[in-house]
Amino acid sequence: MEPQNYLGIYLSKGAATVVCLDSQGRSGNALGCFSVAVQEQEGQNQQVLADLIARGCAERELKFSEVAVALDCAMFMQHNVHSEFGEPKQIAATIRFDTEEALATDVTDVAIAFEINSSDQTGSALTVFTAQRKVLSDVILSLQQYNIDPVSIEPDVSCLSRFIRQNMSLPDDLHPFFCALSRRNGYFVIPSGDKQGAQKASVVRAFLIGPTRARTELLAREVSVTAALVETRKVINCLKVFDSTGSVNYQQLGERLGIEVGGVDWLQSVGIEPQTLADCADPVDFTIAYGAALAHLEKVQSINFRSDFMPYEGKKLRLQKALKLAAVSVTILALAVGVYFQSQLLKINKDRNELFKRLAADYSEVMFGKTPPAKFSSAKSKLETELRRIKKESGPSDKESVSVRLTLVLEAFNKCAAQTDLNIDSVSITSNISIVGDTSSRGNTRRLFNAIKEKMEISKERVYAKDRRDHFSITVVPK
Repeated sequence: MEPQNYLGIYLSKGAATVVCLDSQGRSGNALGCFSVAVQEQEGQNQQVLADLIARGCAERELKFSEVAVALDCAMFMQHNVHSEFGEPKQIAATIRFDTEEALATDVTDVAIAFEINSSDQTGSALTVFTAQRKVLSDVILSLQQYNIDPVSIEPDVSCLSRFIRQNMSLPDDLHPFFCALSRRNGYFVIPSGDKQGAQKASVVRAFLIGPTRARTELLAREVSVTAALVETRKVINCLKVFDSTGSVNYQQLGERLGIEVGGVDWLQSVGIEPQTLADCADPVDFTIAYGAALAHLEKVQSINFRSDFMPYEGKKLRLQKALKLAAVSVTILALAVGVYFQSQLLKINKDRNELFKRLAADYSEVMFGKTPPAKFSSAKSKLETELRRIKKESGPSDKESVSVRLTLVLEAFNKCAAQTDLNIDSVSITSNISIVGDTSSRGNTRRLFNAIKEKMEISKERVYAKDRRDHFSITVVPK
């Protein structure tokens, strides 16, 4: 049985970062991590990338039970959409129409995931993420060929936000922007303040970073843009930056923004040693994959593209469906067996009632009008007792019986005595008749026995030759 470990995969165009967490994922025990990339001549082939991921897991002997995928921000789009409803089920039923109206474009070939930012009497403010179904289909089918079936596929900003919620804690008087800068992308996260994200969603935003851009100036501009786009009741009074290149001038940035700016070491907060990241391309990519692997900790519904497209049908759901089918099958079988035995019982009771009616009539005649007892065994016992009494009273006496049997034996003797040269040595009469004698040959002895058997039965016999005579000893009983 596979251990309860969790695999997080951060997928970008042509590259991936993989993190495997143990079953105590909240403790930050990373069992292994690595990055892979597709060669330029192979293009952006998800099949090749899935093969590299599977081989990387096999080489490092990473065992896991569930997989979650984070999509790079270049593979989806983020929108602000308003819904007239406040209940998640109602929003999910109408989100496709609301998104199509807000974007003024056809969303037939688009998968949609959403998060509720806030709700009031007028409806709900949503952050909606859209991804091309073709992109998701390539990702899912490629991974499934290597027995890697992701439970969820989320935006990278959502996974990064989860990582911050689970691992970062600040004093109550600080209300920060969190910023992560990788070699390709930049991310802003304004935490909700609720570690499980159940009361209010975090504010997230992603942007691209060019390889030649000055990160301090770029970050100053993007902070101002993000602050203007978001609505928050608390004044943002600090900026916490995690820069994978370490090239941001925090003092200069703080002077330009007028708020506290400083760096933050997210990897140290989860106890990750530098050597653990030896096979990872970028620390920010690692945190996103780590956040994807933490998806199993959240009880609330995640921003999952698979809820809208190719819903997850992994081993747990297949097992649940199999158990439901087995339960239904067992119930039907139990009902069928019950109906069969019930019908057999009804038939037996019917036959029993008919037999009892016939017995009652015969019993009444034999027992002088008496009603038979309820049990057949009792009625049978009383009838047998009565039969023995009748036989005893109507049968001949012992003397008469012996006399009759002796007469029959003598008749047999007289019938063949001359032909068999019969000699009778003794005749013993008890309840049976024992005869000892001899004849001139074995054939004559058999002729005598046949004559006796016409009227009686021979229960025991002994025949032997002696002094040229055929001797016999027999016991005869009535037929």
